[in-house]
Amino acid sequence: MKSNASSIKEYLEELPEERAAVIRKLRSTIKRNLPKGFKESFSGMIHYTVPLSIYPDGYHCQPNTPLPFISLASQKNFVAVYHMGVYAVPKLLDWFVGEYPKHAKRKLDMGKSCIRLKKMDDIPYELIGELATKISVTDWIAFYEKNVQRK
Repeated sequence: MKSNASSIKEYLEELPEERAAVIRKLRSTIKRNLPKGFKESFSGMIHYTVPLSIYPDGYHCQPNTPLPFISLASQKNFVAVYHMGVYAVPKLLDWFVGEYPKHAKRKLDMGKSCIRLKKMDDIPYELIGELATKISVTDWIAFYEKNVQRK
């Protein structure tokens, strides 16, 4: 679902109310649990990144862009939580996959970093909040530098 919004406020206003309510609650949950140092921003979706003021090297694909960590979006058929940590850290992925059935009635639908939430009445907010706590800014930068080869 392509957004023409230029801010989080506009983004939420253009969504159907059911989706907007879910995105607001996920946003609140992530912000409440995210370790200090990550910064919220918006460009087509809501992002939580390591700002250039903390990590001036930025994202290797676009060095003038903050290092991505979590993004949140309303897609055509689902709400997506993109968590780079579950893609990049196998131990974290294993933990999340093991915990998911304890928090949701439906089967986990997931691609690399994308957690697809298709049923708005079965979103494991508490688990998403706990997932947000699992990697500090310092740990994310260290993991990133160890595993990404710059050109």
